Amino acid sequence: MSLGSTPSSERIHIGFFGRRNAGKSSLVNAVTNQELAVVSDTPGTTTDPVTKSMELLPLGPVVMIDTPGFDDEGSLGELRVKKTSQILNRVDIAVLVTDITKPLGGCERELIGLFEQKNIPYITVGNKCDLAPSAPDGERFAVSARENKNIYELKEKIASLTKTRDQTLKIVGDIISPGELALLVVPIDKAAPKGRLILPQQMVIRDILEAGACAAVVRETELAHALEGLVSKPSVVITDSQVFGFVSRAVPEDIRLTSFSILMAKYKGFLETAVKGAAAIAGLKDGDKVLISEGCTHHRQCGDIGSVKLPALLKKTTGAELEIELSSGREFPEELSDYALVIHCGACMLTEREMLFRMRTALDQGVPFTNYGVALAHMNGILARSLEVFPQVRELLD
Repeated sequence: MSLGSTPSSERIHIGFFGRRNAGKSSLVNAVTNQELAVVSDTPGTTTDPVTKSMELLPLGPVVMIDTPGFDDEGSLGELRVKKTSQILNRVDIAVLVTDITKPLGGCERELIGLFEQKNIPYITVGNKCDLAPSAPDGERFAVSARENKNIYELKEKIASLTKTRDQTLKIVGDIISPGELALLVVPIDKAAPKGRLILPQQMVIRDILEAGACAAVVRETELAHALEGLVSKPSVVITDSQVFGFVSRAVPEDIRLTSFSILMAKYKGFLETAVKGAAAIAGLKDGDKVLISEGCTHHRQCGDIGSVKLPALLKKTTGAELEIELSSGREFPEELSDYALVIHCGACMLTEREMLFRMRTALDQGVPFTNYGVALAHMNGILARSLEVFPQVRELLD
């Protein structure tokens, strides 16, 4: 991903839901003015969620999601319905697509119930208005994907449901002032993508520039030399979590220190929960199950932080024989009660809504929830120092 493109996790996610053959795919194509989804008169043509990142006026950068029919049948249909239900955990806006020539049924009522339960803004659309002048129940906004009728108005209505994100929720904008210097420590190892920085590093650099501050980037191997060569000390050092311990020893105590992962936890809205959850590490015992979860998918290599470094440090810190389980990408267990702890990545690839859903899933089942950066800082004995940039959260440790 380039510095100039908007990450999927920062885009508005719009999901189109409904029963089979209601015209979801046709409506997605009409709204996007693209042949995004396969259209057929055969019910159940869409077998898996189809996603597309794009610019959609008047909304801006969005992710459009066309879902399978929620009334699908059989064992395969059940899997498709489950996939559709999972999509609900990450959409910001839901569009319920119905056939305007038919009354709303149990399928539509169930979806509306899910939208309201998950607090998802939604609009109920009656497609195929070229076949009927109005909905028989008067509850729906009439459109015709086939004749492109009221499509512009529909986009305006979808845009009106969008909640503008609080612009004060910057990644580093509240810890650094214009003209100050942030020194970023970025290891380059076998797992690093060739030719680019990983997403949290890109996002932090962009945010530093937006704040009118300066960013300098070094590897951990050049950190000491960089600190010696600076005319004035940096306002903050931000490091990759996997070298947290090394960097904390190299950076003088009078310089603030934190990690990309901790910044992302704050940005996504679960830092306080992560700090409280890290305390559970001290109580882990033989036989406890720990889930280590990543929001992205990548080929795990030697020295991988989630599958190698975190488990090794957990074992060293606790002295316990733990049962470590891994999850990645969109797969996240719904049943977590058997786990003693969930350790999640910084969630740069997940929307805030999906990340908070995962957090609540754990907390509702009484399972402590933390993240990579907080857990690593805790186990390195530097959590208090790494939270000095957020004094109110730092107070949780007192």
